[in-house]
Formats: sequence, structure tokens, C-alpha cells
Amino acid sequence: MTSQIFADPAVQLALRVALATMFAGAAAHKAAAPRAFAATLRNYRLLPDPLCGAAAFALLTTEISLAAALLVAPGSAAPLAAVVLLALYSGAVAVNLARRRRDLDCGCLGPRHRQPISGWLLARNGVAAAAAATLMLPANPRPVGPIDAAAIAAFVAVAAVLWLAANNLLATWPRFAKS
Repeated sequence: MTSQIFADPAVQLALRVALATMFAGAAAHKAAAPRAFAATLRNYRLLPDPLCGAAAFALLTTEISLAAALLVAPGSAAPLAAVVLLALYSGAVAVNLARRRRDLDCGCLGPRHRQPISGWLLARNGVAAAAAATLMLPANPRPVGPIDAAAIAAFVAVAAVLWLAANNLLATWPRFAKS
């Protein structure tokens, strides 16, 4: 006898909206300053300089596409693509942490808010990847009702506040650690 694990559809919808919001916000930072983001990619020293502009554009369009697909295409490969993209970002951070380049800006918050790379970024990306992986589970067939909608809205609001707070803490922590 095989048992299958099902995810609650309200939880999946909440995660879809939260992840779409995260990717849309990340894309907005990149779209607001595409040259600065290309320069951030250059600083990672993982690609030849001439490819960084194209890579920056590809990452921007990927994040926009992921945000849209997570919202409008529940049966798509968007959750898997989100896990892969987060793993790619984590790999870039991990390589540079291994190179002891901890002063490198992660590029997560755009050019106005410098955030040095750290192991905490790997943990943060791991949480987001786990959320995206949850979307690959089949959903329980129960209907999503009005109470679920209120819970989803509350979850997304709290998740957004926690995400922003964590990013701001990661960005400002090095200044406090030096004092």
C-alpha cells in the first residue's frame, strides 16, 4: 500500500503568492538599475565580463516570468524553476564565500542597499527553495474557501514583512558587528 503526501491547497496558494511577490520584488530592483546589477554580477567573477549584461537581463526576465507563472500557471514547472534559480544564486554566493570574498554585495536589494554575502543568505535561499519545492506536491482536493482567503492574505503580508526585515537585518548587521 502506497500513501501519497498531499499539500493543503490554501498553503500552496499562500506560498505561490509569497514567492511570486519575492521574485517580482527582486526583478523590480534589477529593472530599476540594470547596469548596477550587471556590475554586481561582474563582481562575482563567475562569468566573463562580456556576458554579464546578457546574464543580468536573463535573470531579470526569469524572475519576472517566474513571478507571473507562479500566480497564473499552477501546474507549470515554475516551482522547479524557482528551486533551480535559488540554487544558482546560492551556488554563486557559496563559491564566493569559499573564496573568502565576504565583502561582496549580494545584489539582493538593489544598488541603494548593499548587502554583503554570508551564510545567512544561503539559509534564506534554502527556506525559499523549500517553499517552492512544497509547490511540487499534489494538492489536497479540498476547495479553498473565504476563511482560507483571509489566512492566505495574512500569511503573505507577514511573510513579506519577515522577508524585508530579514534582508534589512542582513544588510545592516555588518555595521553593528564592527561597532
